Amino acid sequence: MAVREFGPEDRALFESVATALYEDVVAEGGIETTDARISEKSPDRPAFDLLVELGMVSLDETSTRFVAVDPATVQSRIIAPLGNEGSRLLQESSSWARAFAPATQAWRRAPATSQGSFMVLHDDADEGGRSRIDSYIAGLVAECEEEMLTAQPQAGRDAETLAAAAVRDTEMLERGTRMRTLYQHSARRSPVTADYVAAVTERGAEVRTLDEFFNRLIVFDHRIAVIPGKQEDLDTAIVIREPSVVDYLVDVFERAWERGRPFSSRDTGMLRDIAAEQRAMTIRMLIEGHADPVSAKRLGVSPRTYAGYVADLKREYESETRFQLGYTMGSQGISGRERGQDED
Repeated sequence: MAVREFGPEDRALFESVATALYEDVVAEGGIETTDARISEKSPDRPAFDLLVELGMVSLDETSTRFVAVDPATVQSRIIAPLGNEGSRLLQESSSWARAFAPATQAWRRAPATSQGSFMVLHDDADEGGRSRIDSYIAGLVAECEEEMLTAQPQAGRDAETLAAAAVRDTEMLERGTRMRTLYQHSARRSPVTADYVAAVTERGAEVRTLDEFFNRLIVFDHRIAVIPGKQEDLDTAIVIREPSVVDYLVDVFERAWERGRPFSSRDTGMLRDIAAEQRAMTIRMLIEGHADPVSAKRLGVSPRTYAGYVADLKREYESETRFQLGYTMGSQGISGRERGQDED
């Protein structure tokens, strides 16, 4: 039986009323044509008409009853065309993306003076309901040809965001584009971050971690950089095309990269060094007098985890209060910078 194209309103009627009516037909072995439930004035009549149109009930030629039809024979007729149409639309979407690529690349490669060296993006939704910042960055990732550099402070991206990023970034890596990413040491304790790192490193990406606090940064092909509008504000992004500024940001990244430690390494000595670096930074935060929320963010951990670090130091230096802890460390010449001085 050929059926028309059914939409969301039909599905809503099917789920809310028609399914219950169908279950009655099945349970009763059919329903008489004179049944009040399917009369012209019955509130259930639209649901019944939908069942007939779908082919889930049909008139028994040997009686005056409508009988149920196996839903499996109907389902394929409804779902298969939708799946085919979905595949067609996905293919068409990809074709349009490829068609736009040359024009988009020409625009992005134009001299900065024709586009403006700096552009501000706000995180409102585009016509498709997606974040404008996320959509813009996804476009830059799709066009990246040589290398993408990213710095991601903290491990705060949720599982859904990281799963989407993994798909997007692995597609880029499979084109042969290089990728280097910096996290803070705290990211090593995040299972969702570890899953993301495993996915991208399997395809050639490099990921390292640092103890130091840094801000978000993405650089595409050493030509375009994206940074937050403000340190505390991820709802605004600045797109930078000014070559001298992009070069400066790349240099900052490279210096941090040299100090980073490979994410995937489980070398005992390196893990011991990471723990020492986090301990030293906790000491610096205490000595400098930062509030716990600020210190926790600088370390890329939760306030509760940071409080645990402080408690460990209190036990280590046999101090009951932070004041006693600070006094004891000060009297012993502890500054939290001893390792750096030794290396210098």
